[in-house]
Amino acid sequence: MSNREPAPPVRPLKAVIPAAGFATRFLPATKAVPKELLPVVDRPVLQYIVEEAAAAEIRDILLVTGRGKTSMVDHFDRRPDLEARLIEKGDDERLRAILEPCDLAEIYTCRQGEPLGLGHAISYAESHVGDDSFAVLLADEFTEIGDRLLPRMLARQAETGGIVLALMEVPRDQVDRYGVAAVEGEGDILKVTGLVEKPAVDEAPSNLILIGRYVLPPTIFGAIAETKPGRGNEIQLTDAMVRLLEAGTPVHGVVFRGTRYDTGEPAGYLQAVVQLACQRDDLGAFRDWLTRFVETQIQ
Repeated sequence: MSNREPAPPVRPLKAVIPAAGFATRFLPATKAVPKELLPVVDRPVLQYIVEEAAAAEIRDILLVTGRGKTSMVDHFDRRPDLEARLIEKGDDERLRAILEPCDLAEIYTCRQGEPLGLGHAISYAESHVGDDSFAVLLADEFTEIGDRLLPRMLARQAETGGIVLALMEVPRDQVDRYGVAAVEGEGDILKVTGLVEKPAVDEAPSNLILIGRYVLPPTIFGAIAETKPGRGNEIQLTDAMVRLLEAGTPVHGVVFRGTRYDTGEPAGYLQAVVQLACQRDDLGAFRDWLTRFVETQIQ
Protein backbone atom coordinates (compact mmCIF):
# COMPACT_ATOMS: atom_id res chain seq x y z
CA MET A 1 0.00 0.00 0.00
CA SER A 2 1.33 3.39 -0.91
CA ASN A 3 1.88 5.95 1.85
CA ARG A 4 1.79 8.78 -0.66
CA GLU A 5 -0.51 11.63 0.32
CA PRO A 6 -3.49 12.07 -2.02
CA ALA A 7 -3.01 14.80 -4.57
CA PRO A 8 -4.67 18.09 -3.61
CA PRO A 9 -7.78 18.96 -5.59
CA VAL A 10 -7.04 20.75 -8.84
CA ARG A 11 -9.10 23.84 -9.49
CA PRO A 12 -10.20 24.18 -13.15
CA LEU A 13 -8.17 26.83 -14.92
CA LYS A 14 -9.69 26.86 -18.42
CA ALA A 15 -13.02 28.01 -19.78
CA VAL A 16 -14.93 27.34 -22.98
CA ILE A 17 -17.37 29.85 -24.47
CA PRO A 18 -19.60 28.37 -27.20
CA ALA A 19 -20.38 31.19 -29.63
CA ALA A 20 -21.14 29.69 -33.04
CA GLY A 21 -24.91 30.21 -33.24
CA PHE A 22 -26.76 32.26 -35.84
CA ALA A 23 -28.59 34.50 -33.31
CA THR A 24 -31.68 34.54 -35.50
CA ARG A 25 -33.74 36.37 -32.85
CA PHE A 26 -31.60 39.47 -33.48
CA LEU A 27 -31.69 39.50 -37.28
CA PRO A 28 -31.00 41.57 -39.28
CA ALA A 29 -28.56 43.15 -36.79
CA THR A 30 -26.63 39.90 -36.40
CA LYS A 31 -26.29 39.14 -40.11
CA ALA A 32 -22.84 40.77 -40.12
CA VAL A 33 -22.20 41.52 -36.42
CA PRO A 34 -21.94 38.60 -33.96
CA LYS A 35 -24.57 38.78 -31.23
CA GLU A 36 -21.75 38.38 -28.71
CA LEU A 37 -20.41 41.78 -29.76
CA LEU A 38 -23.67 43.68 -29.40
CA PRO A 39 -22.93 46.47 -26.93
CA VAL A 40 -24.35 46.61 -23.42
CA VAL A 41 -23.80 50.35 -22.90
CA ASP A 42 -20.17 50.57 -24.09
CA ARG A 43 -18.85 47.01 -23.78
CA PRO A 44 -19.91 43.99 -25.82
CA VAL A 45 -21.67 41.11 -24.12
CA LEU A 46 -18.66 38.88 -24.68
CA GLN A 47 -16.35 41.19 -22.76
CA TYR A 48 -18.56 40.99 -19.68
CA ILE A 49 -18.35 37.19 -19.88
CA VAL A 50 -14.57 37.13 -20.27
CA GLU A 51 -14.29 39.58 -17.37
CA GLU A 52 -16.38 37.19 -15.28
CA ALA A 53 -13.99 34.34 -16.09
CA ALA A 54 -10.91 36.48 -15.42
CA ALA A 55 -12.30 37.55 -12.04
CA ALA A 56 -12.51 33.82 -11.20
CA GLU A 57 -8.78 33.51 -12.04
CA ILE A 58 -9.38 31.78 -15.37
CA ARG A 59 -6.94 33.16 -17.92
CA ASP A 60 -7.21 30.48 -20.62
CA ILE A 61 -10.38 30.81 -22.71
CA LEU A 62 -11.44 28.92 -25.82
CA LEU A 63 -14.04 30.51 -28.08
CA VAL A 64 -15.94 28.00 -30.18
CA THR A 65 -16.87 30.16 -33.15
CA GLY A 66 -18.61 29.90 -36.51
CA ARG A 67 -18.48 31.58 -39.89
CA GLY A 68 -18.40 35.35 -39.87
CA LYS A 69 -17.35 35.61 -36.22
CA THR A 70 -13.64 36.38 -36.40
CA SER A 71 -14.36 39.88 -35.09
CA MET A 72 -14.95 38.34 -31.65
CA VAL A 73 -11.25 37.49 -31.48
CA ASP A 74 -10.29 40.90 -32.88
CA HIS A 75 -11.99 42.58 -29.93
CA PHE A 76 -9.40 41.07 -27.57
CA ASP A 77 -6.46 41.90 -29.83
CA ARG A 78 -4.32 45.03 -29.91
CA ARG A 79 -5.01 47.93 -32.32
CA PRO A 80 -1.73 49.88 -32.50
CA ASP A 81 -3.16 52.33 -35.04
CA LEU A 82 -6.12 53.19 -32.82
CA GLU A 83 -3.92 53.28 -29.73
CA ALA A 84 -1.55 55.71 -31.42
CA ARG A 85 -4.44 57.96 -32.41
CA LEU A 86 -5.78 58.06 -28.84
CA ILE A 87 -2.29 58.76 -27.48
CA GLU A 88 -1.94 61.60 -29.96
CA LYS A 89 -5.25 63.05 -28.77
CA GLY A 90 -4.33 62.57 -25.12
CA ASP A 91 -7.47 60.46 -24.59
CA ASP A 92 -6.15 58.28 -21.75
CA GLU A 93 -9.59 57.13 -20.64
CA ARG A 94 -10.52 55.57 -23.97
CA LEU A 95 -7.00 54.23 -24.40
CA ARG A 96 -7.36 52.32 -21.13
CA ALA A 97 -10.77 51.09 -22.24
CA ILE A 98 -9.48 49.49 -25.46
CA LEU A 99 -6.41 48.02 -23.75
CA GLU A 100 -8.32 46.37 -20.91
CA PRO A 101 -9.81 43.51 -23.00
CA CYS A 102 -6.36 42.59 -24.31
CA ASP A 103 -5.07 41.86 -20.81
CA LEU A 104 -8.00 39.84 -19.48
CA ALA A 105 -7.01 36.38 -20.72
CA GLU A 106 -5.34 34.33 -23.41
CA ILE A 107 -8.02 33.85 -26.08
CA TYR A 108 -7.94 30.76 -28.27
CA THR A 109 -10.42 29.78 -30.96
CA CYS A 110 -11.69 26.79 -32.88
CA ARG A 111 -14.32 26.63 -35.59
CA GLN A 112 -17.55 24.66 -35.24
CA GLY A 113 -18.45 23.91 -38.85
CA GLU A 114 -22.18 23.74 -38.18
CA PRO A 115 -24.12 24.58 -34.99
CA LEU A 116 -25.56 21.20 -34.01
CA GLY A 117 -26.28 21.79 -30.35
CA LEU A 118 -24.47 22.80 -27.17
CA GLY A 119 -23.06 19.33 -26.62
CA HIS A 120 -21.67 19.33 -30.15
CA ALA A 121 -20.03 22.72 -29.56
CA ILE A 122 -18.43 21.58 -26.30
CA SER A 123 -16.99 18.51 -28.05
CA TYR A 124 -14.70 20.82 -30.04
CA ALA A 125 -12.88 21.77 -26.82
CA GLU A 126 -11.50 18.29 -26.13
CA SER A 127 -8.05 18.81 -27.62
CA HIS A 128 -7.72 22.17 -25.87
CA VAL A 129 -8.71 21.18 -22.32
CA GLY A 130 -7.25 17.68 -22.44
CA ASP A 131 -7.64 15.69 -19.23
CA ASP A 132 -8.57 18.66 -17.06
CA SER A 133 -11.92 19.79 -15.76
CA PHE A 134 -13.07 23.09 -17.23
CA ALA A 135 -15.75 25.77 -17.03
CA VAL A 136 -18.36 26.50 -19.69
CA LEU A 137 -19.82 29.99 -19.93
CA LEU A 138 -22.68 30.50 -22.35
CA ALA A 139 -22.16 33.56 -24.51
CA ASP A 140 -25.52 35.26 -24.02
CA GLU A 141 -25.63 35.77 -20.25
CA PHE A 142 -23.44 37.08 -17.49
CA THR A 143 -23.57 37.81 -13.78
CA GLU A 144 -22.32 40.52 -11.48
CA ILE A 145 -18.69 39.75 -10.67
CA GLY A 146 -19.34 40.58 -7.01
CA ASP A 147 -21.86 37.74 -6.79
CA ARG A 148 -18.93 35.26 -7.19
CA LEU A 149 -20.98 32.55 -8.84
CA LEU A 150 -18.17 31.07 -10.92
CA PRO A 151 -15.55 31.03 -8.10
CA ARG A 152 -18.02 29.15 -5.89
CA MET A 153 -18.65 26.61 -8.63
CA LEU A 154 -14.94 26.08 -9.29
CA ALA A 155 -14.22 25.61 -5.60
CA ARG A 156 -17.02 23.04 -5.28
CA GLN A 157 -15.82 21.09 -8.30
CA ALA A 158 -12.26 21.01 -6.96
CA GLU A 159 -13.63 19.55 -3.74
CA THR A 160 -16.13 17.00 -5.08
CA GLY A 161 -15.10 16.40 -8.69
CA GLY A 162 -17.78 15.58 -11.23
CA ILE A 163 -20.19 18.16 -12.58
CA VAL A 164 -21.18 21.44 -10.95
CA LEU A 165 -24.16 23.37 -12.32
CA ALA A 166 -25.47 26.86 -11.72
CA LEU A 167 -29.14 26.75 -10.70
CA MET A 168 -31.67 29.52 -10.24
CA GLU A 169 -35.23 29.56 -8.97
CA VAL A 170 -37.94 30.72 -11.36
CA PRO A 171 -41.74 30.84 -11.07
CA ARG A 172 -43.16 27.37 -11.56
CA ASP A 173 -45.07 28.34 -14.70
CA GLN A 174 -41.79 29.18 -16.49
CA VAL A 175 -39.95 25.88 -16.05
CA ASP A 176 -40.99 24.51 -19.44
CA ARG A 177 -38.58 26.97 -21.09
CA TYR A 178 -35.45 25.57 -19.44
CA GLY A 179 -33.48 22.55 -18.31
CA VAL A 180 -34.66 21.69 -14.79
CA ALA A 181 -32.84 19.88 -11.98
CA ALA A 182 -34.16 17.32 -9.52
CA VAL A 183 -32.31 17.94 -6.25
CA GLU A 184 -31.74 16.72 -2.72
CA GLY A 185 -30.70 18.77 0.28
CA GLU A 186 -31.16 22.32 1.49
CA GLY A 187 -29.30 25.57 1.18
CA ASP A 188 -27.32 26.95 -1.72
CA ILE A 189 -25.36 23.80 -2.59
CA LEU A 190 -27.49 20.81 -3.54
CA LYS A 191 -27.01 17.28 -4.79
CA VAL A 192 -28.50 16.92 -8.26
CA THR A 193 -30.27 13.60 -8.84
CA GLY A 194 -31.78 14.22 -12.26
CA LEU A 195 -31.98 16.62 -15.20
CA VAL A 196 -34.93 17.19 -17.52
CA GLU A 197 -34.85 19.40 -20.63
CA LYS A 198 -37.90 21.71 -20.91
CA PRO A 199 -40.39 19.56 -18.99
CA ALA A 200 -44.11 20.21 -18.88
CA VAL A 201 -44.95 22.48 -15.95
CA ASP A 202 -46.84 19.75 -14.08
CA GLU A 203 -44.02 17.24 -14.65
CA ALA A 204 -41.03 19.38 -13.63
CA PRO A 205 -39.09 17.95 -10.65
CA SER A 206 -38.47 21.43 -9.18
CA ASN A 207 -38.44 25.10 -10.07
CA LEU A 208 -34.62 25.17 -10.20
CA ILE A 209 -33.44 25.80 -13.75
CA LEU A 210 -29.99 25.43 -15.25
CA ILE A 211 -28.43 28.76 -16.18
CA GLY A 212 -25.45 29.21 -18.47
CA ARG A 213 -22.56 28.25 -16.20
CA TYR A 214 -21.18 24.71 -15.92
CA VAL A 215 -18.04 23.09 -14.56
CA LEU A 216 -17.43 19.78 -16.30
CA PRO A 217 -14.99 16.88 -16.00
CA PRO A 218 -13.08 15.65 -19.05
CA THR A 219 -15.25 12.51 -19.11
CA ILE A 220 -17.98 14.70 -20.61
CA PHE A 221 -16.32 14.31 -24.02
CA GLY A 222 -16.85 10.55 -24.07
CA ALA A 223 -20.44 11.04 -22.96
CA ILE A 224 -21.05 13.56 -25.74
CA ALA A 225 -19.58 11.17 -28.30
CA GLU A 226 -22.10 8.52 -27.18
CA THR A 227 -25.05 10.91 -27.12
CA LYS A 228 -27.44 10.79 -30.04
CA PRO A 229 -29.20 13.89 -31.36
CA GLY A 230 -32.21 14.81 -29.26
CA ARG A 231 -34.50 17.83 -29.14
CA GLY A 232 -34.23 19.84 -32.36
CA ASN A 233 -32.05 17.08 -33.86
CA GLU A 234 -29.14 18.54 -31.88
CA ILE A 235 -26.63 16.93 -29.52
CA GLN A 236 -27.75 18.28 -26.16
CA LEU A 237 -25.27 18.84 -23.33
CA THR A 238 -28.02 17.97 -20.85
CA ASP A 239 -28.36 14.49 -22.38
CA ALA A 240 -24.61 13.91 -22.05
CA MET A 241 -24.63 15.07 -18.42
CA VAL A 242 -27.52 12.72 -17.65
CA ARG A 243 -25.43 9.88 -19.10
CA LEU A 244 -22.62 10.69 -16.64
CA LEU A 245 -25.05 11.15 -13.76
CA GLU A 246 -26.56 7.72 -14.38
CA ALA A 247 -23.05 6.22 -14.51
CA GLY A 248 -22.32 7.54 -11.01
CA THR A 249 -20.61 10.86 -11.65
CA PRO A 250 -21.37 13.24 -8.76
CA VAL A 251 -23.42 16.25 -9.80
CA HIS A 252 -23.94 19.28 -7.58
CA GLY A 253 -25.79 22.52 -8.08
CA VAL A 254 -24.90 25.96 -6.76
CA VAL A 255 -28.08 28.01 -6.34
CA PHE A 256 -27.57 31.53 -7.66
CA ARG A 257 -29.49 34.31 -5.96
CA GLY A 258 -27.72 37.31 -7.45
CA THR A 259 -28.17 39.40 -10.58
CA ARG A 260 -28.18 37.59 -13.92
CA TYR A 261 -28.30 39.41 -17.23
CA ASP A 262 -29.82 37.26 -19.97
CA THR A 263 -29.14 38.80 -23.38
CA GLY A 264 -30.27 35.79 -25.43
CA GLU A 265 -33.48 37.49 -26.57
CA PRO A 266 -34.15 41.12 -27.52
CA ALA A 267 -36.25 41.87 -24.43
CA GLY A 268 -33.61 40.55 -22.04
CA TYR A 269 -30.87 42.32 -23.94
CA LEU A 270 -32.67 45.65 -23.68
CA GLN A 271 -33.30 45.09 -19.98
CA ALA A 272 -29.58 44.48 -19.43
CA VAL A 273 -28.68 47.68 -21.29
CA VAL A 274 -31.10 49.75 -19.21
CA GLN A 275 -30.15 48.14 -15.88
CA LEU A 276 -26.42 48.64 -16.37
CA ALA A 277 -26.83 52.13 -17.83
CA CYS A 278 -28.81 53.16 -14.76
CA GLN A 279 -25.94 52.03 -12.53
CA ARG A 280 -23.45 54.29 -14.27
CA ASP A 281 -22.64 57.59 -12.56
CA ASP A 282 -21.61 59.11 -15.88
CA LEU A 283 -25.03 58.38 -17.41
CA GLY A 284 -27.16 60.23 -14.93
CA ALA A 285 -28.77 62.18 -17.76
CA PHE A 286 -30.04 58.93 -19.25
CA ARG A 287 -31.43 57.82 -15.91
CA ASP A 288 -33.25 61.13 -15.46
CA TRP A 289 -34.69 60.89 -18.99
CA LEU A 290 -35.80 57.31 -18.40
CA THR A 291 -37.60 58.30 -15.21
CA ARG A 292 -39.50 61.03 -17.03
CA PHE A 293 -40.26 58.74 -19.96
CA VAL A 294 -41.68 55.99 -17.74
CA GLU A 295 -43.79 58.51 -15.86
CA THR A 296 -45.36 59.70 -19.12
CA GLN A 297 -46.10 56.12 -20.20
CA ILE A 298 -48.02 55.15 -17.04
CA GLN A 299 -50.17 58.26 -16.82
